[in-house]
Formats: sequence, C-alpha cells, structure tokens
Amino acid sequence: MLAESILEQIADAVIYADDTGTITRWNHAAAALFGYSAVEAIGQRLDLIIPEHLRAAHWRGFEAAMTNGVMKLQGRPTLTRAMHQTGRKLYVEMTFALVKEQAESSALGAVAVARDVTERIEQQRASARPKGTGGG
Repeated sequence: MLAESILEQIADAVIYADDTGTITRWNHAAAALFGYSAVEAIGQRLDLIIPEHLRAAHWRGFEAAMTNGVMKLQGRPTLTRAMHQTGRKLYVEMTFALVKEQAESSALGAVAVARDVTERIEQQRASARPKGTGGG
C-alpha cells in the first residue's frame, strides 16, 4: 500500500494515537528518534515519550482536543521536550493534527510528526551563554 510505504520511508517520526492516547501507529523514524521499536511502542500510552513534568498539561490539551474537535496549535510547529527510551531528554519540533473520518465528525485520534532538534537547540543555548572570564 502506497500510504504505508510513504510513512515508513519519511525521515520524520510519525505517531498516531487513538482517542484514548494509545499509540496505534509508529513509523521507522519514530523508532530511530525515541528508541522504541514499533512492537514496543504500539499499544502503549503516549506517556512513553512525554517527560513526567509535561504529562498533566499534555493530557489536558489532548482530552480537550478530543472533546472539542479542535487543537490549539492548528498544525503550527511547536518546540517541546520528549524522552528517549534511555531516559535522555530530547528537544523535538512537532506538528499535531486531529484525525477525523469526516470534517464534522468527532476525532478518532491525533497524529504527530516530529523531528529531533536537540543538537540545534543545545548549540543555540551554548552560544547564548555569557562567556567566562577565563584565567584560573
């Protein structure tokens, strides 16, 4: 199937979670980014990749989107934190979209497309730090 091939070949992580927040689609790039194989991730809740301190806010937003059928970000990219299987913290740029059967129907779930921007963000933060006085 063409759609399946596209999802597996794309360089960005693609994650689909149903309306309960359970992962039901996890492409090859998601496995590379987050460290979990599709077999390990599918059937798990999104908490798998959400740092603990962000979970309450995530679930408030997720449940509101499922209930109201509208996402606050409306497809605009957002920078957020995520967690690798090893526990390493990542910076990821993500876009989100609700998945509906028809425009006016209730949400079936949500899809997220993510890319790792950890290196870029860490470089920006390092260059923004005040320089030391040297000496010693």
